[in-house]
Amino acid sequence: MATPMCGGSKNLIMRRLWLIFAQAVTISVAAIFVVSTLRPDWLGNGAPSANPTVVALREAVSPDKPAAAVSAGSYAPAAKRALPAVVHVYTSKQTRTPRNPFMDDPVFRHFFGDRLGNQAERQAAGLGSGVIVSPDGYILTNNHVIETADDIEVALYDGRKFEAVIIGRDPESDLAVLRIKTGDALPSITLAPGDSLAVGDVVLAIGNPFGVGQTVTMGIVSALGRSHLGINTFENFIQTDAAINPGNSGGALVDAEGNLVGVNAAIYSRSGGSLGIGFAIPVSLARDVMEQIISTGSVVRGWIGVEIQEITPELADSFGMPVSKGALIAGVVRGSPAERAGIRPGDILLAIDTRDISDAQNMLEAISRLAPGSQVRFHLRRKGKDTDLDVEIGRRPLLEQSRK
Repeated sequence: MATPMCGGSKNLIMRRLWLIFAQAVTISVAAIFVVSTLRPDWLGNGAPSANPTVVALREAVSPDKPAAAVSAGSYAPAAKRALPAVVHVYTSKQTRTPRNPFMDDPVFRHFFGDRLGNQAERQAAGLGSGVIVSPDGYILTNNHVIETADDIEVALYDGRKFEAVIIGRDPESDLAVLRIKTGDALPSITLAPGDSLAVGDVVLAIGNPFGVGQTVTMGIVSALGRSHLGINTFENFIQTDAAINPGNSGGALVDAEGNLVGVNAAIYSRSGGSLGIGFAIPVSLARDVMEQIISTGSVVRGWIGVEIQEITPELADSFGMPVSKGALIAGVVRGSPAERAGIRPGDILLAIDTRDISDAQNMLEAISRLAPGSQVRFHLRRKGKDTDLDVEIGRRPLLEQSRK
């Protein structure tokens, strides 16, 4: 017969059961905490930790993540496209020191002999840049970079060096064409359309400033059609604030796509370094000069043989003109096309065929584009009356004088 338990025994059993339950719960909670901290992938069907820092780090080093795209505002693709086509141009020239004037003194020669009388040879070195414009080795650069050189060496982007020959040069536009022969196709630059630039466009200047090595600087187009600077005979410069320094001459000015828009030519500076005013020859002019040089070795331009002068507001008023437009004929060369056509000093040229002439520089450029031998109608004002004359265009004499 079963004997009922006493009240004390029941309480003892209940306390033991509660103690066992509490210990089991404590151990389970501790185990879950340890596993969730050290091996969270054991929980939640193997799902990874949702810690945002851990997720970001894993994604940064994940081999499956594709390479990041070029950041917005970067011009690395344009630079990468243009850099291989820009070269360094090294020039050298042998010069002689003048004879010592004391060698004419017989007493001086008695004591020192003829040791000081011989002229010493000295090698002058120069540097600049150039742009490869065709895979077969034609290079566009500035005339002033190579005009006095005896030897020219071109260093490519990959470090190879080659002797270069002058195909032709044009001092009046300050452009020249060189050629190197490497035996393989060279990386060449793409020429932009002539009217592709606008003020405010981003441009990159590439060259070898001060001989430090290939350098890329960035700026914007500050102005177009800059002239009357006294740099070249034919001036139509791109002005930019991209840093251009000595050694950049002949280098590339490219747009945001890496296309050639100009050839770096000059800077405005009081210190010799960049002040944010640089000038480049536009690709439209460079292309025309380059094609003529490669085809014929020189540049052919139209010419009529006149001296021209700007028309100031004071001159316009004295001639009874409402605005100061056109170009004043200040002189006429004897035997020139202008003299044969009847053009006289004091005439004002207002138009060539249907093209209006705004100033003297505009007239010079318009005539230079005319083909020698062609007949062109000039619209002039003479003593207050308009008159038309037919002029046969001559060939402009080649300018071979050195750049000063």
